[in-house]
Amino acid sequence: MDRVKDKVAIVTGAAGGLGAEDAELLVAEGACVVLTDIDEERGRETAAALGDAARFMAHDIASEADWKRVIADTEAAFGGVDILINNAGILRAGSIEETSLDLWRQIQTTNADGYFLGCKYGLEAMKKRPSGSIINMSSISAILGMSAFAAYSASKGTVTALTRSVAAHCKRHGLAIRCNAVVPDGIKTPMVAQLHETVQPGQLPEMKDMEEAMARIAEPRDIATMVLFLASDESRFVNGAEMRVDNGWSMWGD
Repeated sequence: MDRVKDKVAIVTGAAGGLGAEDAELLVAEGACVVLTDIDEERGRETAAALGDAARFMAHDIASEADWKRVIADTEAAFGGVDILINNAGILRAGSIEETSLDLWRQIQTTNADGYFLGCKYGLEAMKKRPSGSIINMSSISAILGMSAFAAYSASKGTVTALTRSVAAHCKRHGLAIRCNAVVPDGIKTPMVAQLHETVQPGQLPEMKDMEEAMARIAEPRDIATMVLFLASDESRFVNGAEMRVDNGWSMWGD
């Protein structure tokens, strides 16, 4: 217990799914947590269930103004920012031939621009604290070729490259701030379930058997425990890493 005692965390996309699981575990381990999301009703309910150590802030991660406000309000409420979990994102299927420019831009705006803004303003806030940890949610699709997720895979490739750049910057300038990426295969969240309900037969060639695919993906807690490790001082010597949580799937990929 108390693995992140007295630390202040921001978790984006925390109204449900993995973000809510991250927030719950961080609160249980002693942190004060700001949950952010565009889903205000569900976000407030999730934060209320976690007690006085949690609060909700409406937040569009693609908005620079929102990031500035969330950081400032977190500092005002809890005194600073020690942990940032860039978790919010959107998932849409589409091969290179099926993906429109509008869809491409929509996914990059949230998944790439949003994480850039989080790293930029999160790092700025953490420089005022003794140390800091930025944790970016990537995907195995950033490492393996996945024909059915052209835009999503590209956005997560940006996230992993950005993670390394932020980590290198902090190391070079002697900042006690770490930046790491968590790289899952799939997670049993409402976002993933919705994708499986809406795709057309044959649209996802990587998923030959949907039942088998769902059976192999992780529970949110499986990922949240890795997030907790990276958020805590236990991982103080881990920086610029891509932590794969995929049960070995990336070793063979079929």
